[in-house]
Amino acid sequence: MNILVIGAGAWGTALAMSAAAHPAGHAVKLWARDAQQAQAMRAARENTRYLAGIAFPPGLEVIDGDAMAAAAQAELVIVATPMAALREWLQRLKGCGAPVAWLSKGFEAASAAGAAGLMAHEVCAAVAPQLRAGVFSGPSFALEVARQQPTALVAASSHAAVSEALVAAFHSSHVRVYASTDIVGVEVGGAVKNVLAIATGLCDGLQLGLNARAALITRGLAEMTRLGLALGATEKTFMGLSGLGDLVLTATGDLSRNRKVGLLLAEGKTLDQAVQSLGHVAEGVYSARTVLQRAQMLGVDMPITETVVALLDGRLQAGEAVQSLMARDPREE
Repeated sequence: MNILVIGAGAWGTALAMSAAAHPAGHAVKLWARDAQQAQAMRAARENTRYLAGIAFPPGLEVIDGDAMAAAAQAELVIVATPMAALREWLQRLKGCGAPVAWLSKGFEAASAAGAAGLMAHEVCAAVAPQLRAGVFSGPSFALEVARQQPTALVAASSHAAVSEALVAAFHSSHVRVYASTDIVGVEVGGAVKNVLAIATGLCDGLQLGLNARAALITRGLAEMTRLGLALGATEKTFMGLSGLGDLVLTATGDLSRNRKVGLLLAEGKTLDQAVQSLGHVAEGVYSARTVLQRAQMLGVDMPITETVVALLDGRLQAGEAVQSLMARDPREE
């Protein structure tokens, strides 16, 4: 299979490496926006910026320049960009005949006051409705995928050809790929878990204990599920890999960028200082407000998300954020 991965960040590179190492012998092109970075990767045969020390498989070719020429020859296109760039790429790919899958997690920032930020599949429906497209998600750190450590992912689409292509491209001895038709649930899980990971990082950074962490994760899952159901998702999705699985990984794993933001805020760092120290995008910082806005428009109660947004906006300090959650009135679970 000829596979194109657009975006040479940590996650795009890791998946390109995984596909290139597949026993089926896929031909994989990894497109980098920066020609200088592409040349450095070609010379080193590794992504020294994001995944230093892990060599590229022989079947991986790093390219730059005209991505659309490569897309025209591909049998599967993976868009491995932050959410903010997804609309542009889907517009460029709207004439693509191959299945397209995005890795982006989050809600798009609202384009106008009072408008709702869109999920990725809603962006696709708006700009490239004819695409056979879907999302590839689940509990996964790029570093572990690049190292070929065991990982399970979810391919979600209303088009069977998309899920089938993702299974053929990635299912192997170290990556299991499960198919789903609940693209709404998978995308909600991928977006909300990043916001909840900031809260859990804050909790751990303040040394509130394991009881508090368990409470945050559990009640956070309830928030995620409420929003998903209001948007039309299937409840069982949130007990699966892209719901509970991705939440637990991102909220507790030391490789989680969103969790790290919470830890740094607990140390007294400003949001700008926390984000700048990461060197990677922490999607929860950018999608938290849009997640909350969408929830409020639907009348969905998300107190943890609301508290995270107040913290990110500077309306609450770290200790006050915890107090605001604990001061809520008692209720049935």
